[in-house]
Parts: sequence; C-alpha cells; structure tokens
Amino acid sequence: MIFKRKLYDEMFRWKQERQGKTALLIKGARRVGKSTLVEDFAKREYKSYILIDFSHVSKQLNALFDDMSNLDFFFLRLQQETHTTLYERQSVIVFDEVQLQPLARQAIKHLVKDGRYDYIETGSLLTLKKNVQSILIPSEETRMTLFPLDYEEFMWATGNGLGYSVLRKFWDKKIPLGQAHRQQMRDLRLYMLVGGMPQAVNAYIKSNNMQHVDAIKREIIQLYDDDFRKIDTTGRASRLFFSIPGQLAKNASRYKISTALDRKNYDVNSIIADMEDSMVISVAYHANDPNVGFGLSRNIDYYKIFLGDTGLFVTLAFWDKKYTENVIYDKLLSDKLAANLGYVYENLVAQMLKTAGHTLYYYTFPDGNNHNYEIDFLLSKGNKIVPIEVKSSGYLAHKSLDEFCRKFSSRVGDRILVYTKDFYRDGATDCIPVYCAGLL
Repeated sequence: MIFKRKLYDEMFRWKQERQGKTALLIKGARRVGKSTLVEDFAKREYKSYILIDFSHVSKQLNALFDDMSNLDFFFLRLQQETHTTLYERQSVIVFDEVQLQPLARQAIKHLVKDGRYDYIETGSLLTLKKNVQSILIPSEETRMTLFPLDYEEFMWATGNGLGYSVLRKFWDKKIPLGQAHRQQMRDLRLYMLVGGMPQAVNAYIKSNNMQHVDAIKREIIQLYDDDFRKIDTTGRASRLFFSIPGQLAKNASRYKISTALDRKNYDVNSIIADMEDSMVISVAYHANDPNVGFGLSRNIDYYKIFLGDTGLFVTLAFWDKKYTENVIYDKLLSDKLAANLGYVYENLVAQMLKTAGHTLYYYTFPDGNNHNYEIDFLLSKGNKIVPIEVKSSGYLAHKSLDEFCRKFSSRVGDRILVYTKDFYRDGATDCIPVYCAGLL
C-alpha cells in the first residue's frame, strides 16, 4: 500500500520553487518508505520518469556513470537502456540507493547545471557519508528526511484522519477533548504497538493480526542488526542497539556503556555517531547548562538512546520472547501498562519530538538526597526554554519540573507535563495528553 506522507507536500514545493536548480536528496533509515514515496511522486508529478535502483542495476546502466563528459550521449543511452522517453523539464530521473554508486551522486553537479530534467536521490545518511571519499560532494542538493509514519500519518493510513483534525482544533484552543480523549488514547496505544514502519502498518491493515505485525518488525530489526554488524565487526554496535530498552527501563540518568558492553573503558562515541547517522536510533544529549542554544553545552559523553520507531522498540524490548509470551501487547491494548513499562511512553515522546524537527536534549541535577531530578526533554521557544517531564500515567505530580523551573526561573517559558490523561492546566504547568507531544 502507498500511504499518504507529509513529506510529499514538501517535495512538491521543492519541484515548484526550485525548478531544477537543485537535486532533491531524501535520506532516512532503511525501510521507512523512501523508494515508495519517491516513485509515487515521480508517477504523479511528471510526464515520465526513470528510476535507477543501484541495489539492483544492470552493468550497462552502472557503467554509464564512468564517463559523464558527454551528457547528450548519456541521456540517449539512458533512454535506450530503460525504454523510457525523457521530456525536457517534464521528466525526473531517480537515483535510488545512490550511496551505492558514488559517481552518480558526483554527477549531480553537472546534471543539475545542464537543467533538462529534475533529479531525486534516496539513501541512508550513514552510507552517504562513508561512500564519498573519492568524489566531489555536490552542493546542488536540497535535503529532506523521511521518518517512520508519525501518529497523524498512521491515523490517515488506518482511515481515522478526521480524528486527528479534530484533535488539532482542541489543541489550538488548549481545551480538554472530553469523551474523545479515551478514543484518542486507544488509537495511540495501537500506534505504539504497530509503529510507523510502512511494512508493519501494511501488515496490520491487511491482517488485523498483531502476531503478523510483530513478525514484520522482527525482520526489520534483524536487518538493522546486520547493518550494525557491518558498522562495527566487533559486535559492539549490535550490543548497544539491543541494550536500549533495558537501559531506559533502569531509569538511569544516562546510557551506561559499561553495563551494555561489560567494560568501562570502551570509547564508543564514533560507533554511536554512526548508529545515529543510520537514523535507526535517536540520541538525547545532556545539556550541562540548559539555555537557548543547547548545543553549546552538549555533553557528548552523557546521553540517552531511543529507537526511531516505538513499534520496533516494543518488539526489541521483548526480543528474547515469542510473540505469544509478549505481555506488553495485551497490556498496552487494554490500557494496563505497568509503571515499570513507562519507558515505552518516553521513547514515543522522543520519536514524536524528533519527527517534529526537534533535536533531543535533557537535563539532570541532584535533589540533595543522593538522587537526581530529571527533565526528560528540553525544547527552545524564542528566547526561552521549554522543559518537558513525561509520565506514563495520569499522576499529576511533577516535582522535577517544579524544581527545574525554580532553579532556572528566568530562562523558562512554557512548562509541559506529558501524561496519559486529558488536557489540564495545573498552575503554570500545561499537562498535555501524550498524543499531543508531536504538536509541540
């Protein structure tokens, strides 16, 4: 199935506004639907298109990029090999998985300058960065990121788009949904279980069977694990990946490398950076001095790691169990998620904020009793910061948030508690339902 994606509208604006002056590069994790989206766009918005998938391309097509000195000859051969007619300013050429053919990416500079056709590239950021050692990286690129389906896109896919449009109206006025809140939470819990990977969503729509969905997610996780073993042949990246749910479950103030790898003296910053570039994970860094411009005080050795898709996170959390033993599915669907499984909501909020365009930061500080207060996420709004505390229940206490706002009163603007109940104003704190986190 081809799902409605928000990025489509951004791609259309690129086509209308840039008029071939740049190529479009769509990056994202594997299996998020880059190829499907781009081909659908090419079919709908152009008179003709040629899609070259460099993961499955003939030797003849691949060899065309060895010599780009004569573009007339290149386009002639390209049309002959693909049996497709190109029309000036009405056709697009797609380089799918362009990281596998660095010469094609280098050619973008000359192809864009030529101006006859539009160009769209897709690829993984990690391999795009690694496969450029011997080429000139083109500056004539407009870059966009495709994430897994967000909650609104999931609602569109499952035929409940109207519910989210109503949600937006209530959010704009900051008023409770009332009776509609319970349905929104049911829909959100389903999204948490299925996730936003197109194959998993498709499996849910076709089968309405969570066991089938779980099988698809396990295949994707295994694919990512294979990729991480290529990143780091020692297996550290793989072990770091599979340790993510356990690390969050411990509610520690940071990801502890020594626990995941059983040694304290590993320097894994470069591995973490590669994993982050794969876009399979998201990293929230500690802001040592929380203020507008969090990056100025980012601690690269103090961080938390989340999965880019919460549906995959749920499966990874119970990787060693068969689906039938996976209690989290029943618990989430029946709204009986135990407090010690609240880290699922934390991962969900991280995913929502990341998809909304935020860089993830958090902050901890001592409470005076050998424990820490923690602000789960920090955003900036104008010249103020917005602290966010996440609760996996309807409990209204927000001690960490209150103490943080007292400590940094001159810096704080809005203060947000994300929880599972309806919208509520508790003094200066906005208590918002978790399904609204993506609207922040």
